Amino acid sequence: MSESADSRTKTLNFNVGVLGHVDSGKTSLARALSSTASTAAFDKNPQSRERGITLDLGFSSFTVDLPDHLRDSGGQQQYDSLQFTLVDCPGHASLIRTIIGGAQIIDLMMLVVDVVKGVQTQTAECLLIGELTCPRMVVVLNKVDLLPPNKRQSAIEKMTKRLHKTLESTRFKECPVIAVAAKPGGPEAPDTEEPHGVPELIELLKKQTYLPKRDPGGDLLMAVDHCFSIRGQGTVMTGTMLQGSLAINDTVEIPALQVTKKIKSVQMFRKPVSGAMQGDRVGVCVTQFDPKLLERGVVCTPGSLHNLYAAVISVRKIGYFKGSLATRAKFHITMGHETVMARVAFFGLPPVGASEPPSDTTPPPSQPCSLDTPFTFEREYFYQDEYVTGQREASPGPDPEQWALLEFERPVTCPSLCLVIGSKLDTDIHANACRLAFQGRLLHGFEDKGYAETALPRLRIYKTKHKEGQVERVTDDYTVIGRNLFKKETNLQLFVGLKVTLSTGESGVIEGGFGQSGKFRIRVQEGLCPETKQLLTSTSKKKVKGGSKGEPAHEEEPKTHSQPVSIHLHFKRYVFDPHKKMVQS
Repeated sequence: MSESADSRTKTLNFNVGVLGHVDSGKTSLARALSSTASTAAFDKNPQSRERGITLDLGFSSFTVDLPDHLRDSGGQQQYDSLQFTLVDCPGHASLIRTIIGGAQIIDLMMLVVDVVKGVQTQTAECLLIGELTCPRMVVVLNKVDLLPPNKRQSAIEKMTKRLHKTLESTRFKECPVIAVAAKPGGPEAPDTEEPHGVPELIELLKKQTYLPKRDPGGDLLMAVDHCFSIRGQGTVMTGTMLQGSLAINDTVEIPALQVTKKIKSVQMFRKPVSGAMQGDRVGVCVTQFDPKLLERGVVCTPGSLHNLYAAVISVRKIGYFKGSLATRAKFHITMGHETVMARVAFFGLPPVGASEPPSDTTPPPSQPCSLDTPFTFEREYFYQDEYVTGQREASPGPDPEQWALLEFERPVTCPSLCLVIGSKLDTDIHANACRLAFQGRLLHGFEDKGYAETALPRLRIYKTKHKEGQVERVTDDYTVIGRNLFKKETNLQLFVGLKVTLSTGESGVIEGGFGQSGKFRIRVQEGLCPETKQLLTSTSKKKVKGGSKGEPAHEEEPKTHSQPVSIHLHFKRYVFDPHKKMVQS
């Protein structure tokens, strides 16, 4: 192995996401912390410079001595230094899709809070994204130089207490809070002003590090956040290795462009290396292509990523989202590094007591489904008009397990089992409302453009249907005529052979139509019981206007108040069955 590659393996790369509300000073903080900036660092984007906000993920790094707790005792990989890669995520509300893309490569989150303004809407959204995507967090109270010196300490303590209360119910409870002034005097102040609290923050970050799980195996997946060409050498893609590894001379695929390219050279923060693995920040130079075609995207092992037209995901509502999650509604879906609109349909396990065909994957009745019930095409699922929450008045509890079918407006390129986040990004950005609606994992993708005809019929999601009619009259002990169950124009042949029940308890089978007006004949195999016959003959008699000539009609009056006998037809219909068959268990 070359010396450069060897030096690479001895530096542990640790990705720290810098998140927070717009104008909380994230970029100033990243600048104060960093000694080496990568190509994508510090608001390179001219539009971003003009507006004074970060428009894309910025990356920069600094290296420190390896903390004692990371010195390897297991005799595995020996590291001698620790490189912090800071991922400066945009705080502007409409750019949340970029944050979600960046959050999936973060080992630790640094949540930057303006000490004067406290937690704002986007701060809360960043906190949610952190909860979904990374295990640890440090809160940085920035801009302490804006507090009057005599009240500074008490204001910091007050804000720290308030933050700990906010974080109580999250996975980050009791996370460390530290106060700094990344750019004393604000953005316009001269650079001679030294930042306050930054050495202490670096020590705190070192304490919070751990050995992230890095696996060089499996297919390569690299998230590209920046692309440019170097004349005479090729096109450079900078990004973060999400999985797998790469080396010089490897062939990689750029799915968005449907091309493969050969790797000519690899750099890590401007140092040449022979290869890189999961968790590393790299610049990869490949044979020439137009960099404008790929500003952001993914690079992978050829053939390992697929274009999905639809997908089945597991789904959990995000508690802070106030709206309902309705089937057929459209949401912004972020998966991999893409955000695309999709129509959503929710489904769940059949209600308790519903019959389900036996299959290897169906747990026995005594064994309720756990929250890890695997999705399978063999199981039957119940169609839901909306996501069902567990917070029912009668018995509040966790949400029941649910899934969703996503149908994308355009194909999405993403790895299997990736995180999926559904949001309503078109909500007014000034409204004090969480726009993240649900989260889940990709379980099955449909790669065929004609998936609605070829694949969806395998998805056994059903609705229960119930029709109700009345018995008009009895023709004999085993046959009754019914009405009001079907419209006049209904093709009754479709319903022949279906089971019905009478409100008096007997079961029967629809035998066929009777006349032209939608009436039908029911065969009661076991025969009508005497009480039913009595009831039916009395309700038929009440139709008689009078007896024979000269007799008063009021003798039948006492029986005219008896209840008509109703007919109930229950069946299931599979939502994606092209033949729309009715099914009875």
